[in-house]
Amino acid sequence: MQQLNCCVLIPTYNNAGTLKRVLDGVLEYTPNILVVNDGATDRTAEILSDYAQITTIHLPKNKGKGNALKIGFAEALKAGYHFAITIDSDGQHFPEDIPVFLDALEQGDTRNALYIGARNMAQSDVPGKSSFGNKFSNFWFRFETGKRLTDTQCGYRLYPLKEISALKLHTPKFEFEIEVIVKAAWNGTLVENVPVKISYDGEERVSHFRTVPDFARISVLNTWFVIVAIFYIKPRDFFRKIKKKGIKKFLIENVLKHNDPPKKKALSIALGVFLGIAPFWGFQTLLVFALAVFLKLNKAIAFAFSNISIPPMIPFIVYASVQLGVLITGEDISFSMESLTENFGALKHLKTYIIGSLTLATIASVLFGAISYLVLILTAKRKIVTDNG
Repeated sequence: MQQLNCCVLIPTYNNAGTLKRVLDGVLEYTPNILVVNDGATDRTAEILSDYAQITTIHLPKNKGKGNALKIGFAEALKAGYHFAITIDSDGQHFPEDIPVFLDALEQGDTRNALYIGARNMAQSDVPGKSSFGNKFSNFWFRFETGKRLTDTQCGYRLYPLKEISALKLHTPKFEFEIEVIVKAAWNGTLVENVPVKISYDGEERVSHFRTVPDFARISVLNTWFVIVAIFYIKPRDFFRKIKKKGIKKFLIENVLKHNDPPKKKALSIALGVFLGIAPFWGFQTLLVFALAVFLKLNKAIAFAFSNISIPPMIPFIVYASVQLGVLITGEDISFSMESLTENFGALKHLKTYIIGSLTLATIASVLFGAISYLVLILTAKRKIVTDNG
């Protein structure tokens, strides 16, 4: 704890029945403890008065766990700590797991890491609503960040204080613990699980999680994060990856040499091309990621090829779509490329354009998919021959 400049941060609210045991357990490992009393109305203040060696912050009014954690992080950083391990005061966490977080930090490749305790959610005393809520949270965290975790809701965590202080965090209650890990992952912090023990003593433990309002707040937050992820984070990360590697290297490493089988890659390319050409303007990115996840295809490849409809290509795609629509419907439409680029006159005939656009998207996706599949198959065979000498 001393070498890593780490403290233990304990937010507490009306957990007088378990607080003393938690404090005594943590003190066996470190005196670097900071407690934030979030406006408790029970014996919390009286209990804390017996621990002069512990830094305590007493908030006059209960404003939520997220608010208490933010205040605690700021105080810990001000005191010179680099990391903070958060542990709940309701007795569900075991202080003897503190070394698990320290070992993970010491053995990891980076100190810019946020470690979350991974509970055994299959043990008999875990409430059903906790297990469901965790699975729900894990799913959305993966969608929003691309990172798979087994537990995203455990409050037993190690935070890198400097990196967390750089984030713009707004939520005040339980949803804060979702906000902070999603934004940390978006900002480049490694977010990983470490195994911890858990105790759900129904007689002793007091939980302040309100199922309906708190779950609703978390759902609203996840809805917003999904929108941000689709329209900003995923495109940002994609273009950063291309910029860093270069287009040629990106195609070789992320398309040709990716571990996905040729069929999956080709179908991902076909999906991207189809949605890039089809008349789903404004919703292409959303549809690409949603369908890629639903169909279990490669999201990066599908998104890359959906960009076939970049601005310089749009007039040509619209022109070809209208011409195909004319062939199919027999409707007589006369226009030039000049009028198309100036006022999109062809879009006055929306039905013809949509029919032609969907036809062009289908033809192009089949061609791109088939050609890609053949190229990928030949590349794979050539690689096998080369590897075998």
